[in-house]
Amino acid sequence: MKNLVVLSGAGISAESGLKTFRDMGGLWEQYDITEVASPVGWRENPERVLRFYNERRKQLLAARPNEGHRVLKDLEKYFSVYIITQNIDDLHERAGSRKVLHLHGELRKAQSTADPSLVYDIEGAELNIGDLCEKGSQLRPHVVWFGEPVPAMDEAVEIVRQADLFVITGTSLNVYPAAGLVQYTQPDCHVYVIDPADIQVPVRREVTYIRKKASAGLRELKELLTRQEEGG
Repeated sequence: MKNLVVLSGAGISAESGLKTFRDMGGLWEQYDITEVASPVGWRENPERVLRFYNERRKQLLAARPNEGHRVLKDLEKYFSVYIITQNIDDLHERAGSRKVLHLHGELRKAQSTADPSLVYDIEGAELNIGDLCEKGSQLRPHVVWFGEPVPAMDEAVEIVRQADLFVITGTSLNVYPAAGLVQYTQPDCHVYVIDPADIQVPVRREVTYIRKKASAGLRELKELLTRQEEGG
């Protein structure tokens, strides 16, 4: 069974009603991105940061996986599918995908400010001042903020190196280091890009473009790939 690796971004979640910073010009409602998604913002006003992520968590709990998420789950019938996502929501998992790596953390989890390896599920929608880890330190969102390293990158690189097919959907490849993952594909790995915009892919080989939004593009990709598999 071939390895199909997917790099997903905010575009697939947007179809479930989840907006992004970039869609809103670097603002989220009344918040500046540096106020709520950076270590500086956390030090200056942790209550504001927690309130911001609590709002996002409530929105996520009300959202549902869309057709794009479901198509990726269905592709597991034909391929060994591994999703590397830049999204912090859990819509891939809720759609039934079994192998998902979150590059930028997970909205429904918290981590210790004293020991980042201590990660906890958040019950309900809220994380508040006074919620502590087992070492007695305040919990923060389990999210990679601007200016922080991406701990999952090494694992992501190894997954990409094993890909027979590499699919990019819902991301404009502007966020690094995630955008550079495609450069770790093997020379015989076929790359597919699903996006209505003209996305520049930094690889010197054939790339198949499906110029549609995530759900429609993934549906077309599934038809293409399954037809190829059935045809040998």
